[in-house]
Amino acid sequence: MSAALVAEDVSVRFGGNVALDGVSVSAESGRVTGLIGPNGAGKTTLFNVITGLQAPTSGTVWLEGHDVTGLRTHKRARLGLARTFQRLELFGVLTAHDNVRLAADLAGDAHPDRRADELLARVGIGGVAEVRADRLPTGQARLVELARACACRPKVLLLDEPASGLSEEETESFGLLLRELAADGMAVVLVEHDVPLVMAVCDRILVLDTGRVLAAGTAAEIRVDERVHTAYLGGVV
Repeated sequence: MSAALVAEDVSVRFGGNVALDGVSVSAESGRVTGLIGPNGAGKTTLFNVITGLQAPTSGTVWLEGHDVTGLRTHKRARLGLARTFQRLELFGVLTAHDNVRLAADLAGDAHPDRRADELLARVGIGGVAEVRADRLPTGQARLVELARACACRPKVLLLDEPASGLSEEETESFGLLLRELAADGMAVVLVEHDVPLVMAVCDRILVLDTGRVLAAGTAAEIRVDERVHTAYLGGVV
């Protein structure tokens, strides 16, 4: 396996506040990497650094072996980086199909309409293709957002709390879908508070607390780490 994404020794400071303190993470092609921790641990800040929305105080971000630390967001996207957000960022007045088709078109796909149909079917919501995004329930809207991110054919996919608003059944299906995307060769990085989902689908998990790496390992290793239980898991797992 090769590391498609590496964030190395990343620190972010806002005045006297330290959001990230020497955090390093890597994501391999064909695997799902989980990023968990309490609110305020620095997970979304790390995603912002990786995608170019936040400049690090120090540290380096590598994408497919290229140093992208100084690149703007759209240039990182062209190199194969895609992301979803905690808050839905769909075009509400457009249909589900048109949200995905637009992304495929911007990515230079030769057949954007067909690509949109294929992706909506793959995430399991082909039947709502012609429904406006702002009229979809949250679970389906998040799947539209996932399909739109995949329309760019990313090498690295960052997902920020994608299971929020999903039912238990939808969450289970979503986990299977993430494994399929990874099996296609994509590096998937998942920030999620649904700990059972993270434990079920992630090959490796990184735990952040107060801007630092508290622990890293497989799900089995994280489950029995006393530091993680004290800081975050409690009785969840």
